[in-house]
Amino acid sequence: MTLPANQPDRAAVYVVDDDHDLGAAVARLLCRHGHAAEPFLDPVTLLSVYAEAPALCIVTDIMMGDLDGFGFADRVRMIDPAVAIVFMTAWPTTANAVDSVRRYGGLDYLEKPLDETRLLSAVDEGVAWSRRQRSIRARTAALSARERQVFDLLVQGHSNKAVADILGLSPKTVEDHRAAIVAKTGTNGLAQLIALAR
Repeated sequence: MTLPANQPDRAAVYVVDDDHDLGAAVARLLCRHGHAAEPFLDPVTLLSVYAEAPALCIVTDIMMGDLDGFGFADRVRMIDPAVAIVFMTAWPTTANAVDSVRRYGGLDYLEKPLDETRLLSAVDEGVAWSRRQRSIRARTAALSARERQVFDLLVQGHSNKAVADILGLSPKTVEDHRAAIVAKTGTNGLAQLIALAR
């Protein structure tokens, strides 16, 4: 099996479903709409190769064999916190719909049979979200541990003085860290840092 590579114009999307025909059909639909989609029957198989070929979005069934969609989501997020996940199920419940978003970070919860328009919209949204997350991570990767702490507090709305008090630093040191953060992230002030964090 050849895993699709992330390309600027064709996003890698994986479809995980223990129903071979459905998974293949969803992957074909996504390919027709410009994605590099690949179906997987077993989430464990995908997990074993995921680190070498991460995706921007994963569409996964919830009710599967030994590892259900929620357990799979937890495990894949440990490898790649910036992947978007869209859940699908033939057995919808309100509790699972809420959990899919709140506990497992899903962008959508789709009922089978799938509404193609909603599926395509969810995957497009997921790809865009994942690209933003990856951009943020790339732009903040050069921050030192202390700069990351300062960054996190600043984008939460804390003033330099408040950040200094929380971290036990002098306001001047916080100003120095803030200047370094702005330089390393290519932003030009607090408003852009907050926008970057969102």
